[in-house]
Amino acid sequence: MLLSSQLAIVRLLLQLCYSSLHARLSALIRWTTVWLRGITEQSKLNSSEQHTAATEGHGDPDRLQVTTPRSVNYHFTRQCNYKCGFCFHTAKTSFVLPMEEAKRGLQLLKEAGMEKINFSGGEPFLHQRGVFLGEMVRYCKQELKLPSVSIVSNGSMIKENWFQQYGEYLDILAISCDSFDEETNKAIGRAQGRKSHLDNLFKVRNWCKEYKVAFKINSVINTFNVHEDMTERIASLNPVRWKVFQCLLIEGENTGGDSLREAEKFVITDQEFQDFLDTHQSIKCLVPESNQKMRDSYLILDEYMRFLDCRAGKKDPSKSILDVGVEEAIKFSGFDEKMFLKRGGKYTWSKADMKLDW
Repeated sequence: MLLSSQLAIVRLLLQLCYSSLHARLSALIRWTTVWLRGITEQSKLNSSEQHTAATEGHGDPDRLQVTTPRSVNYHFTRQCNYKCGFCFHTAKTSFVLPMEEAKRGLQLLKEAGMEKINFSGGEPFLHQRGVFLGEMVRYCKQELKLPSVSIVSNGSMIKENWFQQYGEYLDILAISCDSFDEETNKAIGRAQGRKSHLDNLFKVRNWCKEYKVAFKINSVINTFNVHEDMTERIASLNPVRWKVFQCLLIEGENTGGDSLREAEKFVITDQEFQDFLDTHQSIKCLVPESNQKMRDSYLILDEYMRFLDCRAGKKDPSKSILDVGVEEAIKFSGFDEKMFLKRGGKYTWSKADMKLDW
């Protein structure tokens, strides 16, 4: 009798242990299933977010297929000696890559298919008085053998000896000039002390002709110059291209709480921009760029060699091509190749093919 009772107790205890173990295992299996489902859903969400980040606002799958950076604008410095009120790449850092790292990035771009490099800033002639810029120009033309090497500058710091040393390696030099009235230039901020911006413009134009560099002019059309007729002066300077930009707002650069400029007072309407173009329709070399054409049609590298995506009205950086390579970084550039071609981004950009009368 006693033995029977003991066996019954043992059987009961075993049943209790089994029930408890079964409950715990069931709970563990349910928890694991939920956890794995959550991981799967999060993975899908992250993938969706990355896809949205690359195509947001456009729904154009062609954007993801852009892997060839044919024409790249490298803003290797943000420092500048001018204070243009509408500047959309302001001096938020003083960083400049070491020369060897910059060359490594340029080599990566060449291997990815780059044909044209444009050096800009900031003011590109400011760093090391143009020597750093000159060596990159020489490297791109002599070592990388790029078809086109160009520069955008305000022209204030260029010396003739720079042309003597580096001019043969440069295809195009663009000088920014928004007005042929000195007071207007000063009001815009395109001035430094008593130096004449216009005197520098004409001086650089003559050097370009002497040292066989194609000369180009960039103008930002804004409230201060929208009614100015520049026809006669542009015709006399005879640039290979006159790029005419509609003043553009970029969050964090020239508008917004953390920006270094307040460009709202410079903004003009689409109709005012069109009126300016109509006034200058006789200028055959004029290349107009409205806000719509500008925003997504440039491959822009910042001082860290990160592509800048401007689709949302601000500059969202990719990872640096030095860290992840060109093919990965360019996916987050926001680049619209269709608009690039529509605005005339691909043109005869090698001076050897321009057949200019020097």
